Amino acid sequence: MAILIKNGRVIDPASRTDKILDIYIEGGKISKIGKNLKTSGAKILDAKNKIVLPGLIDMHTHLREPGRENVETILSGSIAAVHGGFTSICCMPNTTPAIDNASTLEFVLEKAKNAHCNVYPIAAITKQRKGETLSEMAELKSLGAAGFSDDGSGIQNSHLMRRAMEYSLMLNVPIISHCEDESLSSCGSMNEGYISTVLGLSGIPRESEEIMVARDLMLAQLTCARLHICHVSTKRSVELIRSAKKRGVKVTCEVTPHHFTLTEEVVKTFDTNTKVNPPLRTKEDVKALEKGLKDGTIDVIASDHAPHLSTEKELEYENAPFGMLGLQTAFPLVMKQLVERKVLTLAEAIEKLTINPAQILNIKKGRIRVGEDADITIFDPKKNWQFRNEDIKSLSENSPFIGWNFTGKVVCVIVGGKIEFSQ
Repeated sequence: MAILIKNGRVIDPASRTDKILDIYIEGGKISKIGKNLKTSGAKILDAKNKIVLPGLIDMHTHLREPGRENVETILSGSIAAVHGGFTSICCMPNTTPAIDNASTLEFVLEKAKNAHCNVYPIAAITKQRKGETLSEMAELKSLGAAGFSDDGSGIQNSHLMRRAMEYSLMLNVPIISHCEDESLSSCGSMNEGYISTVLGLSGIPRESEEIMVARDLMLAQLTCARLHICHVSTKRSVELIRSAKKRGVKVTCEVTPHHFTLTEEVVKTFDTNTKVNPPLRTKEDVKALEKGLKDGTIDVIASDHAPHLSTEKELEYENAPFGMLGLQTAFPLVMKQLVERKVLTLAEAIEKLTINPAQILNIKKGRIRVGEDADITIFDPKKNWQFRNEDIKSLSENSPFIGWNFTGKVVCVIVGGKIEFSQ
């Protein structure tokens, strides 16, 4: 079906476009871009007073399939994704079994054929994510792995991490690093500091992240590999990455909305939906993350969507699993915390959700251009709404943002020329 999007404010950071335009979609591709386009037989979408964006990309999503389909599936996760404005998501390999071999990767790719958005698998760096033996990286890349990560676990063996980076050079894919020194963080449940002491909760020191960030930056400089650092959470991590970029190290990094929105103060509620890894940090860290976003040190905003059943989260804080939902609240939190507060311009924020992750992953997404796939997100910047339990499309409900009010809502998502979500 041909689609004509009319009168929308098109913002495409890749081409530095910000103007009122029409977009004509045909055969799953963007066919024409201009003013006052006229076509016969096309479905008309009037985007007057709305913002038309390249489809958002989330390069850090946990879909739980295979192994924990009662928590989330590739299908249910993709539905949550399009409701949040995402047309492409990367699924992390900490599934059961891990995405560390050809058969599991092919299973994920087969399931992804029925998804409502594009799904790009990230394969495990090591077999079973145990950090002991490298996976068959070349084979996994040839089958469609977009990158490699042991996310959920940090690779503790520096020699193994070096070898993984060297292999990644030959494959032209990023190593996506979960930076955590587990000898420092094990048994911890929140940021280590005054509040953890007052609450009587075991702490995770910021050094558990920063030591591994420093190590991986040194290894990336040694090997010349492309390194992407997941969910940066501390001021010192941002400083280390900023310095490495100035030295020419091929490093990029991401931050999650919950890390620039919440601080360790919210843990005083003992709401286990605030338990994440890395943990929520301090106000000083949040300020540093904002600065890193503004000056370009932080390249990407990613959801780290991590569903868990209510029964899993309804435990004592220290016994509950890490993680919260993110796909449906990521863009609203970007608007609320960064754009409305003028930390970033709208174009700067969109860049970190579109063309930047696309370039890191080396996928042809994240821009509005004739001939490109018609992945489009339409956003109403003035619509007021509240995130409610009944709005959740995931199979799980572990979000601390239920009941939050937002201004601006995704109202239509087009993936490959097909309307996957509209309201």
